[in-house]
Amino acid sequence: MKDQQVPKVTFLHAILPVGFLSLLIAYGLIIRPQFLNQDPFPLEMVFLFASVFVISQLLIMGFKWNDILAAIVKKQSRGLPAILILFAIGIIIGSWIVCGTIPMLIYYGIKMINPDYLYVLSFLIPIIFSTLTGTSWGSIGTIGVVLIGIAQAVNADLAITAGAIVGGAYFGDKISPLSDTTNLAAMAAETDLYDHIRSMMNTTLPAALIAIVIYFLMGLIKPAGDGSIDNEHIQTTLSAIDEMFNFNIFLFIPPLIVLYGSIKKKGTLPTLLASSMVAAVLALIFQPYSLDNVVNTLNKGFDTSMATWMTDVPENVVTLFTRGGLYELSFAIMLAFVIFTFVGAIDMIDAMPRIVNRVFAFAKTRSSVILSSLVATAFTNVTTSNQTATSFIIGDAFGRKYDQFKIPRKVLSRSIEDYGTMIENIVPWTTTGVFMAATLGVAVADYWHWQLMTLANFVIAPLLAITGKGCFYNEASKKETDGEER
Repeated sequence: MKDQQVPKVTFLHAILPVGFLSLLIAYGLIIRPQFLNQDPFPLEMVFLFASVFVISQLLIMGFKWNDILAAIVKKQSRGLPAILILFAIGIIIGSWIVCGTIPMLIYYGIKMINPDYLYVLSFLIPIIFSTLTGTSWGSIGTIGVVLIGIAQAVNADLAITAGAIVGGAYFGDKISPLSDTTNLAAMAAETDLYDHIRSMMNTTLPAALIAIVIYFLMGLIKPAGDGSIDNEHIQTTLSAIDEMFNFNIFLFIPPLIVLYGSIKKKGTLPTLLASSMVAAVLALIFQPYSLDNVVNTLNKGFDTSMATWMTDVPENVVTLFTRGGLYELSFAIMLAFVIFTFVGAIDMIDAMPRIVNRVFAFAKTRSSVILSSLVATAFTNVTTSNQTATSFIIGDAFGRKYDQFKIPRKVLSRSIEDYGTMIENIVPWTTTGVFMAATLGVAVADYWHWQLMTLANFVIAPLLAITGKGCFYNEASKKETDGEER
């Protein structure tokens, strides 16, 4: 029996599906909303159409359907562990709310606010919220609104305050094991979640420290005009949270379990599920919610209507706590499946490595490879306005290039966030930029130069690439040596 002949693949074959995807993104995500005043195409439809195109191309080229399907399934199977973590994140968010952990931290976080240190607190408090909830948008839409309201009440600089809020929220989001973008970046680069987070600390922690110092100094140089706060909105929020939950020191146990798992490098999925189950038990012990309420929270998320003894729940409290559950990240999960279908199909012809090798042929050193991935990440995020798509596109495009130059994949996942996740909040036409401006009432053009976290990151990330500091080259060399010894 003769071996099946593999169809010949040219650079044109490789660039066709990527070019088609680029056209869909340009028309569906940029031209329609920005120039035609039409709704953008749903991102999952963009990748579905692109998947149909590339599969059709492969069949025309002579590839067998069973081989194409096998390639897609292989790609899906490699991403399954991370997708299971996304399900676990929804469960843990819901359990931490119903047990009172997240409400307690928000309650005392609001109480910490001091107008004399408003700018630096506007950076630090969203860090706590985003780290423990895994959502920058949720942090900005809740505590961020409170902070900007205080800034208005005391005549503080709204641009500085907004920049600090956004920066703090994104720092917390990046280092949170509950964040969808953090998990997806690790998934796309095929690296361990906690390795990814530890890798990011090399860029994000120095950036955060720089931001903290400058925001503190700005509080001295440009203090609020009125140090008093008379904000009925804040008191209403605190009263509602206090009435809805009971607080005690045992509610710190769930986040401590996650912290322990991170330090000891325990499995991410069992750690998150263990924390969720402990939180569920604590909810039954300390909170006035029934077993049905707790089970429904784990399934579909917490709903403030479960607090039947309350006649009026403030809208911002409803927004803050009505979330979580198994289906919390269903959109991200569905999008990941569709993207994996496209990426798995183009893997049949090594499309992204061929394109990267041609376009970035000048990258002959480790530093130039990392710098190339940073630039490509920024360009992709700005054009797609979606970090999920950016993560998978860049992860697939540069994965083999990093392996070729023996650069650990956790540097790739970090780069995807440094110039991907962090850029979208200072670009006014991205969905994130629109959300920030609408939620905080401060235009992106006004606050972007005070979003010091992102700006510092833009300097530190390429600096580390050029110097090789924090790039873990020694780990790659050690692995190679260990392999030779075996």
